[in-house]
Amino acid sequence: MSFFEQLQQATRADQETLQTIPIITRAMMGEVTLAQYVAFLTEAYHHVRHTVPLLMACGARLPAEKEWLREAIAHYIEEEIGHQEWILSDIAACGADADAVRHGKPALATELMVAYAYDTISRGNPVGFFGMVHVLEGTSIQLATHAASALQQSLALPKQAFTYLNSHGALDLEHVDFFRDLVNRLEDDADKACLVHCAKAVFRLYGDIFRSLETMQ
Repeated sequence: MSFFEQLQQATRADQETLQTIPIITRAMMGEVTLAQYVAFLTEAYHHVRHTVPLLMACGARLPAEKEWLREAIAHYIEEEIGHQEWILSDIAACGADADAVRHGKPALATELMVAYAYDTISRGNPVGFFGMVHVLEGTSIQLATHAASALQQSLALPKQAFTYLNSHGALDLEHVDFFRDLVNRLEDDADKACLVHCAKAVFRLYGDIFRSLETMQ
């Protein structure tokens, strides 16, 4: 069994728990409100804007023998630059105040997930950060495109309000192939264990972001 397969097996229950969060199951059926969708985009902005800084921090912390992984991070950075601006454009297309989101603060659940990622890199093992990559990219493939289609129909919003969801559903399919090949090159058991640990934690923390949206009307 490859390490990628081991990672999937080790986190399968965590992934299933995330997928059964009520607001996610309702989103798949197009049964969330405009306020909840905008709140989702708001929190997405506040964690996606950290993607490139986190990748840069991770690359800077890697030892010389993992130069191959640093090169892969450079590829990720090129792919991820500017995605937070897509989200702000989606928010504006929903009729909400994108500037207020840009200058606002994240929900506590979002702040905690981002802080955990930085802590994993700086205090733990930077390779563990790829556990967060696994969660966010794998989840978007399974949920994003389907939810975007259902929500566009139910909320009667223009296609321009779903750039982030639609693009990540397709884009992350390519990323997961890249990710699988990448993590299968890992040989150190400590690196693998830290990556799995981070993934399991982020499944919980990312789920908490969706749970926080339940209070929106």
